Amino acid sequence: MVKGAKVHITFSLWRGVHSTSTVQSVINSPGRPTEGRRMYTLQQTVVHSIPPHALTRLAREWLTEDTPNFDAAGVCVGSQEVEARLLCKTPQSVLAGSPFFTAVFAEVGCSVDWIFEEGNKIGPDDVMLTAVVRGPARCLLLGERPALNCLARASGIATRCSQLQAIAALEGWHGEVAGTRKTTPGFRLVEKYAMLIGGVSMHRHDLSGMVMLKDNHIWASGSIKEAVKAARSVCGFSSKIEVECCSADEGREAARAGADIVMLDNFQPQELHVAARVLKEEFPTVLIEASGGVTPENLATFFSPHVDIISLGCITQGCPVVDFSLKVQTPSCSFKHPHVKQDV
Repeated sequence: MVKGAKVHITFSLWRGVHSTSTVQSVINSPGRPTEGRRMYTLQQTVVHSIPPHALTRLAREWLTEDTPNFDAAGVCVGSQEVEARLLCKTPQSVLAGSPFFTAVFAEVGCSVDWIFEEGNKIGPDDVMLTAVVRGPARCLLLGERPALNCLARASGIATRCSQLQAIAALEGWHGEVAGTRKTTPGFRLVEKYAMLIGGVSMHRHDLSGMVMLKDNHIWASGSIKEAVKAARSVCGFSSKIEVECCSADEGREAARAGADIVMLDNFQPQELHVAARVLKEEFPTVLIEASGGVTPENLATFFSPHVDIISLGCITQGCPVVDFSLKVQTPSCSFKHPHVKQDV
């Protein structure tokens, strides 16, 4: 939201805030949620990392996918100006994806005013007004589903990442929790961005971002040494090389061949701790990554002073989404939600 912008709200947003208050007064009120403000300060630069042309391209692709030709339902509502309220119905969720949400509506000629900021936790109530969307009715409804899909998915990932990072902080672990390349085809930019908003590392973005030699690469090459040598001849000094290893001996071979990162894959926690300690003692500059079988429930058992990175596929696979809905307001249909306090 632009600093100083005022958007009139016709019902209570947080307890103790009266109707006809402005968004600015709500932000400055004692009831304004403060949790997540430090994260937002850190994540402002993350928002700026998304190229504007990427936002436009993705928004157009999503809209074209959802409405490839006629919009018959648009005839029912016409182009009169309407206002819609974005409601979050999953308390304590981390808001992520607002640039994509806004880009979708910008493509159809609508504006969005945000009440919560990117990276904030949304709460404390069960249903919270999160943003206000304005524009022609048929255009607003064209953007509704693509925008909500993006916001729900991104916020779900950011929320899970925030929870994982909180576990690491509670245990005092020094390393990095990271995502993987197990992302939804065509949606990777959003999902990787959501990881950063949630406070974890996104790992490599794609195959070109870093060299990872997995078991199939090793078997096809004949040995870890040959695979690392061949990869280094192409990537040179500018990219790290990571090797997936199934034993400490394979980890030694990878480190001696010049690997920058040794991934200990599918190790049980106790086996991991022993192998990581042995490798770190022999190769102190090599990064050790643990992956395979790690879940939010058992994450803490993988923490070790000798493990630098723990990656989890569940950050994007099987991650719950955040429940958002968009409710159009019209003079003839006053807003009445059973879980949102109404002014008398």
